[in-house]
Amino acid sequence: MSGWWMAVGAGARRRTGAGREPVPRPRYRVVALPHAGGWPSAFRSWWQVLPEDVECVVAQLPGRGVRINEPPLTRVEPLVDALGRGLAELEPLPYAIIGHSFGSVLGYELARAMEQKGLPPALLAVSARQPPCFPSEPPFAHLRSDTELLEHLTDIGGMSPVLMDRPDLVQPSLRAIRADLEAMETYRRPLSGTRVPILALSAVDDPVVVHDRMHLWSLETSGGFSRQAFTGGHFYLYTPANAAAVAARLVPGLDTPRSSAAPLPSPLAR
Repeated sequence: MSGWWMAVGAGARRRTGAGREPVPRPRYRVVALPHAGGWPSAFRSWWQVLPEDVECVVAQLPGRGVRINEPPLTRVEPLVDALGRGLAELEPLPYAIIGHSFGSVLGYELARAMEQKGLPPALLAVSARQPPCFPSEPPFAHLRSDTELLEHLTDIGGMSPVLMDRPDLVQPSLRAIRADLEAMETYRRPLSGTRVPILALSAVDDPVVVHDRMHLWSLETSGGFSRQAFTGGHFYLYTPANAAAVAARLVPGLDTPRSSAAPLPSPLAR
C-alpha cells in the first residue's frame, strides 16, 4: 500500500494475513482523512463499526505515525497531489471519502482530484469544517505560540489537560498540527466545485465551527447534498455511536443505528 495510506481494521488483517479466519474480499472502501495533526489511529472507532467486507484506509501524512521523522507539508496542493496518486494505485473499489476538520479540506480537494482522474468517489462527507466560501481569517492558529496552541487544543478537546505540563511529550505532535493548520488557513476556495454528492456533518455544540454555515457546502457540488447534525463537540465524529451513524450514510447496505444525532432545524434541513 502507498505510504500515504494505511489500511486499518479488517483491511489491515487482510493485507498482513493476520487472524485465524479469512477476511472477506472488500466490496467497498472508506477513505478517511483525520483532523490537523491526526494520526491514522484517530479513526480507530471506525475500525470497530465497519463490517469486514468494507475496507478502511486512513491518510498517513508526513510528520506523524511511522512518518514522524519526515518534514510535514504546509500547503494543501502537494498533500492532495500525493494522496490522489496513492489512492489511484489501490485496487479499484467503489468508495466514499470522509474528512474531519482539516481532513474536510483535504477530502474536498481529493474528491475533485479523483474526479479529474475519472475515479470519483460515490460520496464525500465533510465534517466539522466550514465550507470554502468562508476562508480562514486572522488571527491564525498556526502562528500562535506553543503555549497558546496547547491551550486552544485543550479547550476544544484535542489535547488532554494532563499533557499541558509536558511539552516534551507533545512537541513532535505540535509540529504536525501547526503545519496542517497553516495548510488549512492558507487554503482558498477553488474556481470550480465538484459533481460528487456531499454530506455535511457537524456538531451543534462545536466550539470551533459555526454550525449554521454547514448548509453552504451545498454550493460546492452540482450533485446531491444532505446534512446531519450531532452533539459531542468538535471531535464528535470519533465516538463509536456517531461513527456507526455516519458509516451507515457512507456505506451501501448498512443499517442506520441509534446515535446521538440531533434533528436539524427545519429551515436548514435538505
